Amino acid sequence: MTSVAAGRAGRVNEDFTGAVPTAAVLIDGAGIPGSESICRHGVAWYASHLGGSLLSLLSLVRDRSLSELLAEAIERVTDDHRDTCDVANPISPSATVAILRLSDGLIEYLVLGDSVLVLDRADDAPLVVSDPREVIISRSYQPAIEAAAAGGDEYQRLLRDLRANRNRTDGFWVAKDDPRAADEAITGSCPISELAGAALLSNGASRIVDRFQLADWPEVMTVLATSGPAEIIHRVRQAEARHAVAADDATIAHCTDLGEA
Repeated sequence: MTSVAAGRAGRVNEDFTGAVPTAAVLIDGAGIPGSESICRHGVAWYASHLGGSLLSLLSLVRDRSLSELLAEAIERVTDDHRDTCDVANPISPSATVAILRLSDGLIEYLVLGDSVLVLDRADDAPLVVSDPREVIISRSYQPAIEAAAAGGDEYQRLLRDLRANRNRTDGFWVAKDDPRAADEAITGSCPISELAGAALLSNGASRIVDRFQLADWPEVMTVLATSGPAEIIHRVRQAEARHAVAADDATIAHCTDLGEA
């Protein structure tokens, strides 16, 4: 079960989620105003093409690691617009990635960037898989970004400075134009028999825990099981309105019946 909500009405949703019988993918696209002059396709195009390429590879290729498949997907999408767009420019489209795959009695997972993957363990607390590097670096910029006039020159400069930390050893890693970023993803596996379900969340949806602290992860998994992903996103939207926080694209893929694929 999935739920997808754009941050603002009339705005293209830059998240992507999809599934095949043995895998699920969530992509959270990222870009800043002005990137249209760098890439004519845009962030939503990048996110959907990366997600589609990943799903195709996950369906057809069973003997390669998730990192290898992500690297190939990044290479494919980059090649698709290398001749028309400045793919290496710091403000060209990028994305965070979460992948779940069923394989030989295991759930394999990958997280690159600030998306979140939660494994709902039947006899233990949920296992939350996240990559904190972007969040840690972003916090140092956040006060200045919030103080700057949205869309102004200083605001744009700060965003560019922040994004200059992408795909650097001392920075954070996302899917963009360099397939080697896939080697920096957080990966692991867990026996399917230990799990009651799993969820993939974009950072606009994980706000319910990590920004607004409206619930902990066990409660989130309970709400997903009883009321579905739309309820989580509804609560996030209410919190954004109460705190006058700009709404972000929010996407959740909730995976159940994992042993039946």
